[in-house]
Amino acid sequence: MRLQVIKQRSLWWMISGALILAGIVAMFISWQQIQAPLRPSLDFVGGTLLQLELDCTQPNNCTQPIDPAAVRQVLAEQDLANSTIQVLGNEKQAVSIRTSDLDVEERSQLVNALNEKIGRFTVQQINTVGPTLGRQIFTSGLLALIISFAGIMVYLSLRFQLDYAVFAIVALLHDVLVTVGIFAILGLVLQVEVDSLFIVALLTIVGFSVNDTVVIYDRIRETIKVDGDRSINDIVDDAVNQTLSRSINTTLTTLLPLTAIFLLGGETLKYFALALIIGFIAGAYSSIFIASSLLALWRKRSEKSMVFDSAGEKG
Repeated sequence: MRLQVIKQRSLWWMISGALILAGIVAMFISWQQIQAPLRPSLDFVGGTLLQLELDCTQPNNCTQPIDPAAVRQVLAEQDLANSTIQVLGNEKQAVSIRTSDLDVEERSQLVNALNEKIGRFTVQQINTVGPTLGRQIFTSGLLALIISFAGIMVYLSLRFQLDYAVFAIVALLHDVLVTVGIFAILGLVLQVEVDSLFIVALLTIVGFSVNDTVVIYDRIRETIKVDGDRSINDIVDDAVNQTLSRSINTTLTTLLPLTAIFLLGGETLKYFALALIIGFIAGAYSSIFIASSLLALWRKRSEKSMVFDSAGEKG
């Protein structure tokens, strides 16, 4: 079976456009609600994160799942109504609370209030991050992402040509926007937060995606050198189909351990693995369907422009 990349490029672009548009809408709604396109974790905004679990060794302490409304009422009584609450576990016997920066005494008061109104809790984890450090983490992560894009642009311009580099960057932006957009949707629907590991995931996605794009571009360049008189559309289609099995196999073998981490790795790595899964799938898709088809369209229009200019000069 031969994949018709150029012939069906409108379909590929529509799929990508729909995903990106849905993500942008979700980011806009999120901005209206929490003044941020994604739901930020403690790493970025600062504050205190408490992870508590019901002590099931106490009689009748774990007969009911934790009610988020009851937890929120307790927080409101402690003047912490704007806190974020997430019930954890299949049996909903644990809760994660992200709130403003609390000192030791304030944390003790909160835990004691929860013990009185909800049930006996054991403290599993307490993290505190200052707002200054949170801004530094965000700024450093964003700067690293920009530098990686610039480095890739320079490298591809030197190895190939400028148009190759431009469309590779467009494909990378596609991958980042798809990943960010899906996490914006998850933030609205499931209150999924992004932390510093999300920035690491984006950087990893960029590196993985550009590798697939370089392989396809390399095959296009080799074919142009050998058989440059053929239509650029045919050359791109051949290059994609010749490297298709490699792209699929590489992506699948990478997704298998990531899926295992997502299912079995615990809460800390769960959404980091999910971001990589989404980004790697988007990266393989963009390398095959977006970067290649955009290059073919650009080269085709450039050829027509050159023919038109030549005809004008002769006239």
